Amino acid sequence: MKLHEAAAQGRNLITAYEADRIRINQDYFSGNLIVTPDSIVPWQVESFETLVADDFEALLAFEPEVVLFGSGNTLRFPHPRLTAALAAARVGFEAMDTQAACRSYNILMAEDRRVVLAALG
Repeated sequence: MKLHEAAAQGRNLITAYEADRIRINQDYFSGNLIVTPDSIVPWQVESFETLVADDFEALLAFEPEVVLFGSGNTLRFPHPRLTAALAAARVGFEAMDTQAACRSYNILMAEDRRVVLAALG
């Protein structure tokens, strides 16, 4: 799916999504990723089934206002105990398939929101 490209001067804009990779600005990335408007880092998780609370708690280091969780090709919800640290820190959390999470990330980033995309590839 090709997403509409817009000027994002110095920020990470998701410009395309495919089942096995995400295009951010002009570069393609595969695997599990954490994307913020100013950083792209590998998310060191193996799969949805191996997620633990520390995986989500680590996202607090990015000081997010909202975390978008892309669960892969299929919408899956992590157990609330896994995201409890985000709730305790009053950080919004939304789970969706990765394609929807990419679209939502772009909208929130364009609104200058402190958004973190945690995507399973």
